[in-house]
Amino acid sequence: MNQIPPFRRQRAYLSQFSTAQLHLKNPWIPAFFSFSYPGFGHILQHRYISGYILILWETFINDRAKVNLGILYTLLGEFEKAKDVLDQRWLILYLAIYMFGIWDSYRTTVDLNKQYILADREDAQVLNMKIGAWDINYMDKRKPINALIWSALFPGLGHLYFHHVITGFFIFIYAVAICYLGHIPQAIHLSMTGEFVQAKDVLNMQWTIYFPSIYFFIIYDSYVSTIEHNKLFEKEMSKFLRQKYQSKDFLYPL
Repeated sequence: MNQIPPFRRQRAYLSQFSTAQLHLKNPWIPAFFSFSYPGFGHILQHRYISGYILILWETFINDRAKVNLGILYTLLGEFEKAKDVLDQRWLILYLAIYMFGIWDSYRTTVDLNKQYILADREDAQVLNMKIGAWDINYMDKRKPINALIWSALFPGLGHLYFHHVITGFFIFIYAVAICYLGHIPQAIHLSMTGEFVQAKDVLNMQWTIYFPSIYFFIIYDSYVSTIEHNKLFEKEMSKFLRQKYQSKDFLYPL
């Protein structure tokens, strides 16, 4: 069993199903993704429980308050329809948690950046493999473009590529549910056969409006996370080589 020295701060943690790590991030990026969809900013920070709860809350409260339809009618300039469709009883509950998600993701990113700098200076040890009864996780180099392509083909596949198993399946199931409720596959099929009016009519816009935010976040997160995983792999390998082959007691071959 691999043993990790007792460092004060961890730079990363490997489990059977995922790799959580600290790395520098622009705090405005998690804040932006929390603005576009509550919970996404927390997933960028690898704070998955908070992220999943905020995503599910957003789905529930947005549907009750009809926020997406209100946004749609507002963008179309139909302000009376927007006002009529919004449910004021639920809308009040929506606002506070929505603003909290933006603020908390920004605040936590600033704090985690400081933790990363301290952990990096300490040169904290990282496990390079985790074997369990359910899965095997290990650090190696992966191609960010592959993660981007698989995520573009279907949300969740890019995360499975770099072994974020739980997040990958959560995103996969969530995207399927949004597509089904929004009738997005039917609209795509009708558009491909040239029936654009029917494609527009079949869409349930309350659910369809979710999809662009989900789609572009997943592509961004899978691409950036793969790059950061590669950096972590290089740091772990660099530390191993320094400890193993730069010792004064190492016997060099003649």
